[in-house]
Amino acid sequence: MRHPPRLGLLVVGAAVALVGTAIAPVVTASGATPACTVEYSVTSQWDTGFQGAVKITNNMAAVSSWSLTFDFAGGQKVTQGWSAKWSQSGTTVTAANESWNGSLATGASVSAGFLASWSGSNAVPTAFKLNGTTCNVDAEPTPTPTPTEPPATGEAPKLHVLGNKLVDATGATRRMLGVNRSGGEFMCVQGYGIFDGPVDDASVKAIADWKANTVRIPLNEECWLGLSNIKAEYGGANYIAAIKDLVAKVEAHGMTPLVELHWSYGQYTGNSSGCSDVHATCQKPMPDAQYTPSFWASVASTFKDDPAVAFDLFNEPYPDRATSTTTQAWECWRDGGTCPGISYEVAGMQDLVDAVRGTGAKNLILAGGLAYSNDLSQWLTYKPSDPTGNLVAAYHVYNFNTCASESCWNSTLAPVAAQVPLVAGEIGENTCSHSFVDTVMKWFDDRGLSYLGWTWNTWDCSSGPSLISNYDGTPTAYGIGLRDHLRALNG
Repeated sequence: MRHPPRLGLLVVGAAVALVGTAIAPVVTASGATPACTVEYSVTSQWDTGFQGAVKITNNMAAVSSWSLTFDFAGGQKVTQGWSAKWSQSGTTVTAANESWNGSLATGASVSAGFLASWSGSNAVPTAFKLNGTTCNVDAEPTPTPTPTEPPATGEAPKLHVLGNKLVDATGATRRMLGVNRSGGEFMCVQGYGIFDGPVDDASVKAIADWKANTVRIPLNEECWLGLSNIKAEYGGANYIAAIKDLVAKVEAHGMTPLVELHWSYGQYTGNSSGCSDVHATCQKPMPDAQYTPSFWASVASTFKDDPAVAFDLFNEPYPDRATSTTTQAWECWRDGGTCPGISYEVAGMQDLVDAVRGTGAKNLILAGGLAYSNDLSQWLTYKPSDPTGNLVAAYHVYNFNTCASESCWNSTLAPVAAQVPLVAGEIGENTCSHSFVDTVMKWFDDRGLSYLGWTWNTWDCSSGPSLISNYDGTPTAYGIGLRDHLRALNG
């Protein structure tokens, strides 16, 4: 779903804590400004790997290219990175500029990130050199803050695919029925915060009180990776900690957290463009090869030990608006690469499945089709290969979509649902009523399928559309339909 304008927001921010972050100080013991400073942080860490970031500030004369070197002391190995050309020889790591970020004026900064493996210890490097000059002279790394987690009081089901059904760890059939909680995809990149409205325990309990069992959480890849265009307080470690905190709260109320990539990098100005910005400020036609595989490798590594978390690979693909033929669009969707009409290198759904599974994560994966996930007509033909068999078809439908009738659902959705689980990740209408979603829910109920209402935010119900007028769960005229239906289904 495209978002209404979100300008001039009064932000109600959520408290967040840095997770496993150690930052090298940026002044010398004598108080003088060093020739260069490097802030090194571990933004996320799991059993065998971690996500790291560096922020380099040049206090010397301007340079047209740069190279940062440092040594790992704990056997860490860089596996991939972004915003720099990363390499490692023995213990020495080198990050050299890309063609587009080589110029570094006096006082200017640049940020880059990486994924790495570790075992035994994950000691913070103590010495950094920029173009051969030692940075952070006489500095010592600060201690790693202790991460904070909310107390867990419930347990979310661990879902997996069995035939064309979703089942839990006991083998009981389950459906994903709930809401979307928008905000994490746009607030951070717009510089307002991390979430739109409260995400405290009371607000999550209000969702559970509707008898929802799933909460879809849209994300922004630049914010998760902590790229340089994102304010530090809203990106990287802070962003990851906030998402982990919300996921934990959702699980504590017995609901499934479905984390989803909503906005991504890549400049697209073609047909149906949502914006001309290269940054992740709107819905792009496809994920980008530059950052999205790293994003999913990091997200999957963060949650791979929690099988209750499900992954939705990409919100609403629309390569069909850029390509000349439907075949080209589906090939772009699955295989990525250089796609007709899209100027940036695309990561296909197979690339993203591979990025997730490459971490060892076996979590449930959702993949939406063409036409903003409204077209599943050839989803089975181009279905990505998943070695775990835990792949689900995702579908979005609003009253203004092309495939928004029972006849279309019977002809295009029913064949897919006969072979794999089908989840309508977004259902909604822009009428401030619920007659259309009532029809959707009945069709999906009759077939034992899943659906999630857009969206648990206090926007105008016709431009959002929004389910609530208050985060205590007060429904809009549109939201009443979903609330009463979920309560009727689930007691």
